[in-house]
Amino acid sequence: MWSGPRNISTAMMRSFGARPDTFVSDEPFYGAYLKETGDPQPMADAVIADMDCDWNSVAEAMRGECPDGSPIWYQKHMPHHMEGPVDIRDFPETRHAFLIRDPRRVAASYANKRSSIRPEHLGVTRQRLYFEMESDRLGYAPPVVDTSDILHNPGGLLAKLCERLGIEWDPTMLSWTKGPHPEDGIWGTHWYDKVNASTGFGSPPGGLPDLAPEFEEVAEACRADYEALATYRITA
Repeated sequence: MWSGPRNISTAMMRSFGARPDTFVSDEPFYGAYLKETGDPQPMADAVIADMDCDWNSVAEAMRGECPDGSPIWYQKHMPHHMEGPVDIRDFPETRHAFLIRDPRRVAASYANKRSSIRPEHLGVTRQRLYFEMESDRLGYAPPVVDTSDILHNPGGLLAKLCERLGIEWDPTMLSWTKGPHPEDGIWGTHWYDKVNASTGFGSPPGGLPDLAPEFEEVAEACRADYEALATYRITA
């Protein structure tokens, strides 16, 4: 699953992780991204120290056998992390899906956690590029789901996503245990407070938020790429 940040990406990881047939991995390229870019993100030094930061080594692991032998391996990836020599083309045997969210909502969520962001932090431009690469490879569009659609109808959207991915729908995906989970990256102590308080998907969002000018500019820089992806989104 290729998702921008602040896109209910961790809730989606929780959802798939609730399945008895699924193993999940949390942003395996995050350490490599931080080491490559020096991006001053919260807990950056701790994340680098905790993770395999070699691009090719991580990619090889992600292409390998599922660590616990589960038949499904859900990998939560962030397109904006992919600043090294690895990209979506290095995973031709993987079924790829794309999780999107209106950039105004993403920027508003980021504003609560960071003092500044750039358009590339939302990852939408590379997300669109990867979508187009995968569409060209397959000859048809891979699945796209929008966070607002999921929050309006979690069961319906997830059932359709599972169908597109060629796996059985499992209602256990609608709930999970509260608190941190063992598979969470160590950055969860900073970023995952809301999802750690949850036991399922949240309420549908209201109207689009107002933004400070600097966040408004970032959101609008991502608008065209988001809307291009949204034309392919799965609907209930």
